[in-house]
Amino acid sequence: MYKNIFFIFCFCFACFFSVAQLRWKPVKQDSLPAGLKLFTTKGSLNGRPFIAYYAEANLKNKKLEFTTQVGNGQRYTPSQFYTREGLPHLVVNGTFFSFATNQNLNVIIRDGKILGYNFPALKSRASDSFYYPTRSAIGISKNRRADVAWIFTDTAQRWPYAFQSRPIVARGKTNDPSLIDLNTIDPWKWWKMKTAIGGGPVLVQEGKINITNQEEQMFVNGLADLHPRTAMGYTKDRKLIILVVQGRDPGIAEGATLAEEAKILADLGCYEALNLDGGGSSCMLVNGKETIKPSDKEGQRPVPGVFIIRHNQ
Repeated sequence: MYKNIFFIFCFCFACFFSVAQLRWKPVKQDSLPAGLKLFTTKGSLNGRPFIAYYAEANLKNKKLEFTTQVGNGQRYTPSQFYTREGLPHLVVNGTFFSFATNQNLNVIIRDGKILGYNFPALKSRASDSFYYPTRSAIGISKNRRADVAWIFTDTAQRWPYAFQSRPIVARGKTNDPSLIDLNTIDPWKWWKMKTAIGGGPVLVQEGKINITNQEEQMFVNGLADLHPRTAMGYTKDRKLIILVVQGRDPGIAEGATLAEEAKILADLGCYEALNLDGGGSSCMLVNGKETIKPSDKEGQRPVPGVFIIRHNQ
C-alpha cells in the first residue's frame, strides 16, 4: 500500500514539474481576426516527445461567433465541415460518437436548440440494471458567458438539466430514464446555452484539477493512458481555450494522459475545463489548415459534430 502511495506521489510530482516547463509560442497567422490567437509547444513532456496547440478566443469580442454543427446522420472530416460551413476560422472535433450509427453520444446545442443528446443509459455488465451518466459539456450563453457542467438530457425537455457541483451517479431498471430516475436531491438548473458541445470527463473545476472519470464512467482505468487529446475550457477573464495534443506518433509526439492534460489546462489559466473526444478524432483546423497531425493513417477521421469559431464583419 505504501509503495503504491509513494508511486502515485512521484508520478504526480513528475507530471507537475514537466508540464510546468512547457513553453508556448505564438503561431503567426496574419489572417486571424482580433480576439483569436494560436499557440504551440514542441519539445518534451515527462521525457516523451510532445507537440500541442491551443487556440485562445476572447468571448467578449462580439464579432467572434461560437457555434456548432452536426452531420445529421452522416460523418464528415473537419476539412469537409470547414468547406460546408463557409470557411470559418476554427473547426475542432468534439463529441464522442457511435461508429455504427454516426450518432453523437454527447449533447450538442446550436442557436439554443439541442441537436445531439447524451446517451441516456449504459447497461451494467454485472446485473440487469442501467447506469445513468451525467456527462460533462461546455456551453456559451447568449450573453457570451462560458460554463462547464454535468448534463442530463431528456428528449422530452426543451433544455438539458445541469448539475454544477458534481456529477450524479445513478442506476435503475429503465433504459429511458427521466430526471426522477436519478433519485437525487442535488440542485440543478435548466442549462440555457446558445452553443454547447459535450464530452468528458471534467478536468478542471474552480481553477483546480478535478478529474471525474470515475463518476462519468469514462476512461475509468485510463488516467495513465497516452492518447491524442482534444479539450476545451475557459478562464476567469472570459478567454475560451481549445487544446489539441498530437499523439500515437512514436518518436515525434506520443500524446498525453488525462492527468497531464488537466495540468496543462490549469496552467493555461482555465477556471473550468473538460476532455473531449480524442484519439484518431483529435483535429483542429485554423484557417483550414491542420494544427496537430491526426493519428489515423488515413488522415482526418470523419466525425458527426464539430465546434466552430467564425468572424462576423
